[in-house]
Amino acid sequence: MDTTSETVAEQEQQPHAEAKSAGPGFSGVDFPWYGLDDAWTGRRWYGATGTSPDGRVVDYGSLGHGDEPVRSYLAQDPAEGKRFAVVVTVARREARRLENGTGMLEATSVSSAAWLAGSGLLAATEHAPMERSLRQDWLDQQTALAWDLADDLESPAWSSLTLPVNGTPQPFRYRESEYGWVLAGDAEGAHIGAYGRGVSAYGLGFTVITDFATYGG
Repeated sequence: MDTTSETVAEQEQQPHAEAKSAGPGFSGVDFPWYGLDDAWTGRRWYGATGTSPDGRVVDYGSLGHGDEPVRSYLAQDPAEGKRFAVVVTVARREARRLENGTGMLEATSVSSAAWLAGSGLLAATEHAPMERSLRQDWLDQQTALAWDLADDLESPAWSSLTLPVNGTPQPFRYRESEYGWVLAGDAEGAHIGAYGRGVSAYGLGFTVITDFATYGG
């Protein structure tokens, strides 16, 4: 499956657009950020970003909508963070040779976005009564499964779903599980992944985010 990072190209990296009021890691990138469109009227928040191996180039990141998912097996409130949709944007990267000459990093693809969305959903899935080592075993098992699923988007585990991106219908690959849903597809200038729980994916729409003022908290 394609990975989601690359070494810094030996050329000047030009920012895609200066994001208005963007948080740390979200400004000055060379690809557009995607989030939910104006039909979403709930809370918006920043997720994490990921960089190239040397830490100099942002390769992907996520923007959250709704409740922030519980990320700890020590969560005290099992009902906390149950209604959310997180949009993952992955930069389009060509295959690159590692700077130390030891190998290649694969180009990013829709599978990259599907993998990041799938692993994000797992990280957002709590098991408060579960002992730490058992939770880690569960995460390892489910992560391997998510990797295999993302590597074969044409398998019966996935179905087709059409959603608007910047107002234009676009095809996505979609799957549901007992933990929530995951989808992935292409967009202008990037690959999009998304995951959620308690929010129907069927009514969502995506758009390029240039004004980040609403993602402050």
